[in-house]
Amino acid sequence: MKNDSILKVQPLGFPWVTQDPFLFCVFHNDAYPKGNEEFGPAASLANRNLGQDFGPGEDWRMYHGDKVPGFPAHPHRGFETITVVNKGVVDHSDSLGGSARNGQGDAQWLTAGKGIQHAEMFPLLDENNSNPLELFQIWLNLPAASKMVAPHFKIFWNDDIPALALQEGRVHLRLIAGSYGEQTSLAPPPDSWAAQERADVAVWTIDLSPDTKWQLPAAQSGTNRTLYYFEGEGLKIDGVSVPGQRAIDLVAEREIELESGSTGGRLLLLQGKPIGESVAQHGPFVMNTRAELQQAFVDYRKTQFGGWPWKSADPDHGTRPRFAEYPDGRKEEK
Repeated sequence: MKNDSILKVQPLGFPWVTQDPFLFCVFHNDAYPKGNEEFGPAASLANRNLGQDFGPGEDWRMYHGDKVPGFPAHPHRGFETITVVNKGVVDHSDSLGGSARNGQGDAQWLTAGKGIQHAEMFPLLDENNSNPLELFQIWLNLPAASKMVAPHFKIFWNDDIPALALQEGRVHLRLIAGSYGEQTSLAPPPDSWAAQERADVAVWTIDLSPDTKWQLPAAQSGTNRTLYYFEGEGLKIDGVSVPGQRAIDLVAEREIELESGSTGGRLLLLQGKPIGESVAQHGPFVMNTRAELQQAFVDYRKTQFGGWPWKSADPDHGTRPRFAEYPDGRKEEK
């Protein structure tokens, strides 16, 4: 059956393929075991490639951590990270003195701008039970005019993120960015591409109950729109079946019918108007030209983007409940 709503379908890899204005998306889903007294796994780390533990087929990974799973101190410049934590917790620490513990549905939005170092560790707090972790990390590009803005981070607490139960609870949406009808997400950081109304940026999670039909509303013409079908089988898009574990590029300016199969479906929507500028990227730096990229490395060697005020490269926040402490002295507790 011909389907004019679908532009492209491709398998999900690691990372997931994205369209401008997005640079990168990865889904971390780790069945961590019980924790030990150091908030690491109470399990053997023998034969793991510590520092590069990304092996496919494993139940869980240490990533770049050697005691606590996660990503010790590393720099960024020229883009934003959006981290949506569905299960588990993430401990954030940065070179400006900011810190946070977020999880249980919270999201963190970090504008790297002219440069920041941060650590993202996944402490295993429960010593008696397993510690599942599930999160998306999404990289959103910054236009040239915003690449050297001051760094900024904000926690979007789960209770504050707009959540909609539609069709008598058979469809659940969470709006990390963007709008659905009259409901609008929390405000993105001020220098974000998502803060531009014309950019039509949306980051939604979509959960469909089994055997449910729902109309995905149209977006603006010229928007890039990708639907990530990461859990479930039997999805139909305007009547055409799409296998599970697929990224689906959609025509944006058309309302599209989604129909889940007998297992239901979990999806992530990323959309936005393309920035349409040249991209020069090397690892954690994303600029517009090679010269700007080279300058980023020079600046980082000179300044360390503010240095590192923490005792270790992989700090955790002990047994504290969820919190945020911002570089300007503001504090939030959950």
